Amino acid sequence: MGYGHLRAAAPIAERFGVPILDADRPPIADAAEQKQWARARRWYGGVTRLSQLPFVGAPLRAIVDSVTHIPPLHPLRDLSSPNAGVRALERLAGRGLGRGLVAHLQKTGAPLVTTFYSPAILADRAGCENVFCVVTDSDINRVWAPLHPDRTRIRYLCPTPRSMRRLEAYGVPKANLLLTGFPLPHELLGGPDLTALKKNLAARLVRLDPTGAFRDTFGREVDGFVGALPVAEERGKAPRIVFAIGGTGAQTGFVRRILPGMRAAILDGKLRLSLVAGVRADTAARLHEIVKDAGLEEHPGESLDVIYEPDVPSYFRRFHGLLATTDILWTKPSEMTFFGALGLPMVFAYPIGVHERYNRRWAIDCGAGFKQRQLGASAGWIAEYLADGTLAGAAWSGAMRMPKSGLYRIVEEVEKSHG
Repeated sequence: MGYGHLRAAAPIAERFGVPILDADRPPIADAAEQKQWARARRWYGGVTRLSQLPFVGAPLRAIVDSVTHIPPLHPLRDLSSPNAGVRALERLAGRGLGRGLVAHLQKTGAPLVTTFYSPAILADRAGCENVFCVVTDSDINRVWAPLHPDRTRIRYLCPTPRSMRRLEAYGVPKANLLLTGFPLPHELLGGPDLTALKKNLAARLVRLDPTGAFRDTFGREVDGFVGALPVAEERGKAPRIVFAIGGTGAQTGFVRRILPGMRAAILDGKLRLSLVAGVRADTAARLHEIVKDAGLEEHPGESLDVIYEPDVPSYFRRFHGLLATTDILWTKPSEMTFFGALGLPMVFAYPIGVHERYNRRWAIDCGAGFKQRQLGASAGWIAEYLADGTLAGAAWSGAMRMPKSGLYRIVEEVEKSHG
């Protein structure tokens, strides 16, 4: 169901040396199951994309918020009563949803590590053992827990303390919950010692702090974590902004509002901009059209580029390579929120769904990100944040306060439990 769950699954599969299997596609799902999954995917993708349109999108945004509703956690109380999503999944399970997955697990005896709630719940319902569910948001809807949460054997691998508290409120036994952090890509971490993260962060802090305002205050602490900063090598390099379009392509219209105000800074070499279309050729075509309309089609490459790949593995590889040299990540507060732990300051576009509002709030509370400001004046407020060290401070806060080693903790837990 979108980049978020695949983005979490990819580094885990890579560490185990196994392929990612999709519960809604062959060889796991037969033709009838594929139709069941496809109906849900078409509805969600269509509604979220249309919900971002001005004026007409407002009623659809209300529908998305209703479907993804997360009640207030405090005061702490029993929130285990099933909602409509839980009951709907139970009905679909009764009609055979997940039978291909269950048959595969029973035949192979393999553990299930899933980054989407429904495969975990369907496998657990059928009595499968060694089921691990990687949670992909900082706070979650009741649908992540099964109909009878107190009986579940699912092991939940949680990215934040709040997601753990939420699942406990939903009735999941505390013994089934483990705080791990989100599984970030190995190539951007560099192993448990975080060698790649530290190297990338050191260079980024120089590019984000052209006046030295942040280093004047926090230089000694920074040196203790990443070592001496490569000031001579990175001084004067223009910061790179990456604007990542969500999997549904819903934020493409924002780019049209951003580019005119950034045009002068891009042409003057003060900013670099990468627009990420992912695997959607239609989104890439729209972005190229917007770039042309802004009068920037003659400036491809280092100053402005559009990132597109025809398949997900190729896209992830290219995107991770791009993030190593990225300075500001502008995105909706999806699973990308957790990439702030790499020392990437986040600028958040409007959230789609209540879970994304909680993601944004968590990142802002950690000091790792900001809500986007006036789109047409983005070059101005970004320049202000660079001059006073605010973006460098956000990069540092994200690296210090957000969990970074989720990938290695998840792999360790699965290996330990499976023997």
